Amino acid sequence: MPMPAFREADILLPRTSDLQDWSVIACDQFTSEPEYWDRVDRRVADKLSTYHMILPEAYLGSVSPLAMAERVNAAMASCLEAEVFEVLHNSYVYVERHVTGGIRRGLVGALDLDAYDYSPASTSPVRASERTVADRLPPRMKIREHAPLELPHTMVLIDDPDRSVVEPLRSRTHSMRRLYDFDLMEGGGHITGWQVSGEEAKRVDEALAVIALRDVQIVIGDGNHSLAAAKELWNELKPTLTPEERERHPARYSLVELGNVYDPGIIFQPIHRVIFGVDTGKLLEVMTEKLSFPEGREIEYAVGGRVAGKMRIRGRSFGGMIELLQSFLEEYAAMSDGGEVDYIHDRESLLKLTAQPDTFGILLPAMDKDELFKTVINDGVFPKKSFSIGHARDKRYYLECRKIR
Repeated sequence: MPMPAFREADILLPRTSDLQDWSVIACDQFTSEPEYWDRVDRRVADKLSTYHMILPEAYLGSVSPLAMAERVNAAMASCLEAEVFEVLHNSYVYVERHVTGGIRRGLVGALDLDAYDYSPASTSPVRASERTVADRLPPRMKIREHAPLELPHTMVLIDDPDRSVVEPLRSRTHSMRRLYDFDLMEGGGHITGWQVSGEEAKRVDEALAVIALRDVQIVIGDGNHSLAAAKELWNELKPTLTPEERERHPARYSLVELGNVYDPGIIFQPIHRVIFGVDTGKLLEVMTEKLSFPEGREIEYAVGGRVAGKMRIRGRSFGGMIELLQSFLEEYAAMSDGGEVDYIHDRESLLKLTAQPDTFGILLPAMDKDELFKTVINDGVFPKKSFSIGHARDKRYYLECRKIR
């Protein structure tokens, strides 16, 4: 019988009453707003905080990854030497997080990297949702290479319409130990976590065993590149270990938060496209000729600061449609003198941009929840910038840790 790719772990939590300063948002958020991270830096300058154990990507262009890795590793070692952590042995953490769309529920545990393959043609039980960009891996690998700890911001998803794994814990929190209950900094909403161990953990394991019977158990939602970096380093380490060591080595696993794709708090936001420096009439003509299909998926297009029309585009899945559209836009921009494609989350911002001359906007619909696994199974990974899970401040904050050495 296949083994679940997700399991309990020895999870570390800091012994501090100031979890608001401890917990900061995922490093790949607000990358174009260094002022956000400057505020966080000032706030937690001399305090116990996960900020000192990550590399905010807003600073990638101004800080050496090697120097940052040394700083991060030193901060981690200092926390371990000072024994600031409590160990939750053989446990999960059930999390309820207030986000823009309501309450998002998840389960923190360990993902088996041997069950994960991020390549586009993967047939593994755990698969990426988006194409991995190789250039984005080295800084993440440099941070993790000699790190004694890992801090997760990766969110992974199961296709669980029966709500058998995470949701039953909602009614059993009265029998579990509450670990934390506080407001996250910078408008991140409220978060509460409970320890899941013993008989409660066994119930989770039994439900996961049913999920494990499927060809695809888990799809990565957020944090694809951080998980890919962990996988690459595990692949490098594995040949140096005996078979017995490989079975139990902590680097074989990565701490993640698992959620059900059907959770009401998990909301897929579209990422729209805008192409600058083109003859909008000619682009629409060629796009109609190459992509239009009466039974395809509907998109809107915008010029002159307003929605100018609708079109149906080919694609047997949502991701397949975006793949065709993305390839077309990139090829068209390359053939146009000065053509450039950009990605916009906000509808009104895109319409405002299309008020500029020679600018064409494409408004994508939100993805239906059953499209995620359907696309990954039928068409492989999504192209880049296909969707976003929630708004920026709804992304995962660092909180729990785990030893990886």
